[in-house]
Amino acid sequence: MFEIKDKTKIAPDIYRLEIEAPLIAKKFKAGQFIVLRPLETSERVPLTIMKTDPQAGTITLIVKAIGLSTRQLCALEKGQTVADLLGPLGKSSEIENYGTVVIVGGGVGTAVAFAVAQSLKEAGNRIITISGARDQSFVILEDDLREISDELIMATDDGSYGVKGFVTEQLKGLYARGEKIDRVIAAGPLPMMRFISDITREHNTPTVVSLNPIMVDGIGMCGGCRALVGGKIVFVCVDGPEFDAHQVDFDSLMRRNNAYRGIEQEKEHACKLEAEIETVQHDQ
Repeated sequence: MFEIKDKTKIAPDIYRLEIEAPLIAKKFKAGQFIVLRPLETSERVPLTIMKTDPQAGTITLIVKAIGLSTRQLCALEKGQTVADLLGPLGKSSEIENYGTVVIVGGGVGTAVAFAVAQSLKEAGNRIITISGARDQSFVILEDDLREISDELIMATDDGSYGVKGFVTEQLKGLYARGEKIDRVIAAGPLPMMRFISDITREHNTPTVVSLNPIMVDGIGMCGGCRALVGGKIVFVCVDGPEFDAHQVDFDSLMRRNNAYRGIEQEKEHACKLEAEIETVQHDQ
């Protein structure tokens, strides 16, 4: 169960994984996520499903090997299995025919937004996608996005691929050319989503962001993923992960995420130390 059916490296430290999970593949709706443990000793890590294949019984994840659990997951090979996988979790996206919808994805947030964009396209919307990356080597899912987008803008910070500049600048450009935007969906780093929210607020454009706070159980019991939305406490795992961007308190959310950075760095150091000890013992 939960066998890795396919694994592809698509960018530095970023992998596309197809995992056997027939029940999740059957029940998944755009916007939902899963919580996964690569090994029995791993911590739980929440991951958004990019897409599913109910016929094959698989789910597709885009994973960046950035922390201990994600590195353990990306170290697994085709044919191996993950320890456990729970989902689909969270509320599904609100899918209607709004008109013209702009999808903004930053980094691996592009994968988060893909399933929503695909469902919105199927609902009859005109889709303009803005996908941003640090440089050409980090550009992901271009072919997938092109299939579901009426217009695709690929942007890199250094201009090594597509247009040069941040996704926020490309969104401003759409407004500047007179584009009538009925809705914006954004997924990516918190600062990016905050700036997107500031821009769309000026134009009174309804905007939805997919939040990615610290999360443990994914079912609302631990309280680790709490956030302030509209002045009220919400639990992202059960009340979201999508929220009205103009109601999100990004300052408090970023403070919460940064509060655990020191602990994560300690674990990173411990993991490297353990690897060095194992290497020395093996060499002896």
